[in-house]
Amino acid sequence: MIKLCHITTVHPSFDVRIFHKECKTLAKSGYYVYLIVQHHKEEVIDGVHILPLPKVGSRLERVIKQPWRALRLALKTNSSIYHLHDPELIPIGLILKLLGKNVIFDSHEDVPLQLLSKPYLNRFALRMLSQVFSIFEKYSCRYFDGIVCATPSITEKFLKINPNSVNVNNYPLLEESKFLYHNYNENKMNEICYIGGISQIRGITELIKALEFVDNVRLNLAGNFESAELEKRIKGMKGWKKVNYYGFVGRENVYEIMARSKAGVVIFSPLPNHINSQPNKMFEYMSAGLPVITSNFPLWREIVERDNCGICVDPLNPKEIADAIRYIIEHPEEAKKMGENGRRVVLEKYNWEKESKKLLDLYKELLKREIKVYIKNFLE
Repeated sequence: MIKLCHITTVHPSFDVRIFHKECKTLAKSGYYVYLIVQHHKEEVIDGVHILPLPKVGSRLERVIKQPWRALRLALKTNSSIYHLHDPELIPIGLILKLLGKNVIFDSHEDVPLQLLSKPYLNRFALRMLSQVFSIFEKYSCRYFDGIVCATPSITEKFLKINPNSVNVNNYPLLEESKFLYHNYNENKMNEICYIGGISQIRGITELIKALEFVDNVRLNLAGNFESAELEKRIKGMKGWKKVNYYGFVGRENVYEIMARSKAGVVIFSPLPNHINSQPNKMFEYMSAGLPVITSNFPLWREIVERDNCGICVDPLNPKEIADAIRYIIEHPEEAKKMGENGRRVVLEKYNWEKESKKLLDLYKELLKREIKVYIKNFLE
């Protein structure tokens, strides 16, 4: 059986893109799949063999020590392809290439742009770090055997670096959306939802402020705050009294929260890394039959307004966000139609089952090439 090894030092054990989509899809396709990740024990779940990394106490330890721990584990698997999911793993990817291994880098984000919005460095340091990483990324990733890109804009960038770059969008799993849609209840309370990381740049302040302008509506909020300071400030806002806060929740609880909500909200701030992103949660809301309230970025407007599956707003304008919430609540028939439109386009094209074929094709191409090289060397 052909062995594949996915590696992440940043993401959680059961990350949706890495574990639930990519690793499980490859395992179902007949590959022996390893996942090296921070986890409490070695075990096999849904056909994926998890090799645990220890938990780390700081970002510095994660960046400096974890990649080398991961490399030692990875080499023991003797896999045909190594699939890296974090920028800090690029150096060990280069080492794997020097050892003659097939390496794929999975670019979940446009990292140079993402660095510009990090809160822990000043603006000058961020610009310098972004530029340095951009150069490092450009000269490193051209040596990899393939680049998997989470959005069209990331793909466009990497095609200039590595011609074997493939756009594999982070669309929702149909098997999950079927379960979720089955639980859709038209007799819902006046509730909307936001599920995901809770941070200033993802619009939490504007969303809570918007609740002050809407009567008889509650927000189902799930996820971890990026800092204790932000959590304290947000919980002190007037609109917080209209929030049902669940903290971090598992996939089953995500289904339940969506099933009781009338709309899903994704109002990221207009930062460079956000404008051309494709947030997975937006498509999950659509797959659940929920109308979406999203930022009015050009790419998002094209997706949402073309098929009339939600409302786009200025993410920095709480009153405009409130108007969209109010419209969804006061126009149930139109909201239901938007939700049905969103689910229809997910079933037609925005789903992992169709998108995963591009990932599988990349693997087949690399393995076919490896076999040709092996035969050539054998004959020589």
